[in-house]
Amino acid sequence: MKSLTRTLTLALVATTLSLSTSALAQTENSDAELPSMIVYKNPSCGCCSLWVDHVKEYGFKAKSYTSNKMDALKDRLGVPAKLRSCHVATVDGYTFEGHVPADLIEKVLTERPKIAGLTVPGMVVGSPGMEGRNPQHYDVLAFTVTGETYVYAKTLFGLMLKH
Repeated sequence: MKSLTRTLTLALVATTLSLSTSALAQTENSDAELPSMIVYKNPSCGCCSLWVDHVKEYGFKAKSYTSNKMDALKDRLGVPAKLRSCHVATVDGYTFEGHVPADLIEKVLTERPKIAGLTVPGMVVGSPGMEGRNPQHYDVLAFTVTGETYVYAKTLFGLMLKH
């Protein structure tokens, strides 16, 4: 039991430091204007609008469109079928699928890694736009134009651990 308590305490400390660093970075970059993004969402999904609110609150400008042909759109954007969620955004040559945290979008746009984009596959409670009771662990995955994937960032119960 002591080991579990110690592990959770260390995770909480690491998360707090990570969140503090993210908040500081956002404050430092508040003078820089973030680029506009285009979001395509399923008309019957409410969490898509909540995610759009999340990226707007962070500082992105977002224009939303609804579509009943999301699979065809995601095929065209190169999002692998196994990595899909309910909405997709494009900004500055990158694709962001599902409930990707806004700070990670900014990080990609700043660092310009050789990836097609990021994804949070599925509908994960605790991710931006899917806040709720009992947040889940989830990984934010990077994907390439050839379909390769790797873990770009990790969370524990909705709190960012590493990115």
